[in-house]
Amino acid sequence: MKYIANILVVGLLTLGIISCSEEWLEPKPKSFFSPENVYVDKAGFESLLITMRKDLKREHTGNIHFISAEFAVSDLGSPWSQLDFYNLTPNTSRYYPFLSFFTDVYGFIKNTNVVISRIDNIEWESDQEKNAILAEALWHRAYWYYRLIHTYGDVPFINEEISGAKLDFYTHSRWTILDKIQSDLEFAATWLPEEVGLGAISKGAANHLLTKVYLANSNFDKAIETATKIIEGPYALMTERFGVDLEDKNRNLMWDLHRPKNFNIAQNTETILTFIDRYEAPSDVRSRGLYTMRLYGCQWMQAQVLDSEGSPGMKASGAAYDSLGRGNANVRLTAHYQYHIWNYGGQSWKNTQDLRRADINWQDIHEYKYNNPSSVDYGKPVNPAYFANPVDTFKHLYAVPHYILYVPMDDPSVTPVGGNGDWYIFRLAETYLLRAEAYFWKDQLTLAANDINQVRQRANAIPISPGEVTIDFIFDERARELFAEEPRHSELLRASYILAKSNKEGYSLDNFSEKNYYYDRVMTYNKTYEQKIELLGNTANMAPFHALWPIPSNVITANTLGIINQNTGYDGAENNVAPLETIE
Repeated sequence: MKYIANILVVGLLTLGIISCSEEWLEPKPKSFFSPENVYVDKAGFESLLITMRKDLKREHTGNIHFISAEFAVSDLGSPWSQLDFYNLTPNTSRYYPFLSFFTDVYGFIKNTNVVISRIDNIEWESDQEKNAILAEALWHRAYWYYRLIHTYGDVPFINEEISGAKLDFYTHSRWTILDKIQSDLEFAATWLPEEVGLGAISKGAANHLLTKVYLANSNFDKAIETATKIIEGPYALMTERFGVDLEDKNRNLMWDLHRPKNFNIAQNTETILTFIDRYEAPSDVRSRGLYTMRLYGCQWMQAQVLDSEGSPGMKASGAAYDSLGRGNANVRLTAHYQYHIWNYGGQSWKNTQDLRRADINWQDIHEYKYNNPSSVDYGKPVNPAYFANPVDTFKHLYAVPHYILYVPMDDPSVTPVGGNGDWYIFRLAETYLLRAEAYFWKDQLTLAANDINQVRQRANAIPISPGEVTIDFIFDERARELFAEEPRHSELLRASYILAKSNKEGYSLDNFSEKNYYYDRVMTYNKTYEQKIELLGNTANMAPFHALWPIPSNVITANTLGIINQNTGYDGAENNVAPLETIE
């Protein structure tokens, strides 16, 4: 069964199941795999739910995937091959999926709308059976719209399956979409079961996403209520070592928590939702891999890493290559993440008791050793003073969280980039931090500190006091706990809208494109832009309006009978009209 997009708006529309050639224009009997023949029973609908769960993999797998892009434009990382965001336009995005994310996600939403629109086309054995299927489809649609509105702001909301050409899309207000997905998730949280199979959506996953949506909608009491349901539910933070490397006495709890083979074992009571990606699965089911070592790791093995004689000191081979992988620095980690967020309570990153920055868990700069047997400095620590250009240190040598990035290849003959493995989408540590944030917005700082300390104390970090709770500290804690896991840009945008809507700290919705929390935090903690790093003809540059990514121009121009708005600051925004405030 193959769904072929009928591209009016790239990725927005679907005509159903057709051939790639012009033969589809010729009348033919209905295929056995046509929608009318597939969605005739529960199994047919469940088959599309499986496709939706596979769509979640796209966030975290393959080269320069969506989550890596989220970190590359944040306070924690930089996109070394597109440092000048003025080169990001509605028509061009260099290497990163800043435009394709929009069209890909609408393809995912298409799948959800097929189930939602056809749910009453068959007789169900019970309301419970029908509503559980519908609830999961609504959850997936809400998940992707949450990502869209915290990436592009106002976007069109498509509420049903589209079975023919449509040229009259209009943009809906972000706030209208928030209200809609909030209502849908409330339904989902009512009807989804508590216990589900691997990769399926549970009541806990519904409440976790609903907590984020309540926060985004400034409904802080409801966010606390739903987060509390999860915290008091069948989940618990992991506090003792467990899993595949339990017998390795050199490792610690944080290492265990981040082994993909431990994500879905019974001992791990912290997992709320993961996607499943196993090397032993059929080739059309497993992904290309997590690419963690390539996307976040530095280019330590490249020829620019010179020794004292000015010769290449590294080789892409050996134990270091297998362990560190073929890094490409697509997310060049900032000094803020490598060092500054770990300096607390009189401890520095060098001697912190926080297990998330323990020496055994990180590969620091002084631990890179020349591994080229032909080098005069073979076996000695890499010395960046020998590099030909100072900028070479930017992407060729920096510290990395090995305990998070290390995912060995199941096939040892292929390039080590980060292999197949399950990965967290939601886990309980984030739930605590979401509830802490809700308490913060309500100025209940003691309760906020208590939740933050649940996460910190599990990692053996020094507890914080209520007076130290700020939105910046909360996002630092998210960085310490959720690196390569959360959609960092989206979460920063969510907080930015909360501050703007409440007119706090000089922010407002009226001038969001000119002043916002996202931009101010990135400029404060990501010194790439202040230092004007230059690579590949790009000089690092960013403006406040780059908080929102541009809507692809081909989506806008193809929509000849309607108007899809462009974000302020990009070409085409002068044609915008007021976004719709209701969803039909």
